[in-house]
Amino acid sequence: MNTLDQVLENALQLPYEQQEMLIRILQNRHSESRRAEIAADAQKTLADFHAGKFQQQSAQDVVEALRQSLQEPEA
Repeated sequence: MNTLDQVLENALQLPYEQQEMLIRILQNRHSESRRAEIAADAQKTLADFHAGKFQQQSAQDVVEALRQSLQEPEA
């Protein structure tokens, strides 16, 4: 398996245009991976909600709870 240093060294040996292409490919794949992760989390959260693991709340109650959590010191 390649180390990060080896991969970077190989990437720096590419022509400038290919380096830019590699950067764009990595950014796109990273974004796609993150979107898939967010979508999976959203699906799990929706399933939990439909299973009754969460109670419905008004937006005002949620905003107030968030504000309070931001004011509380971390444990």
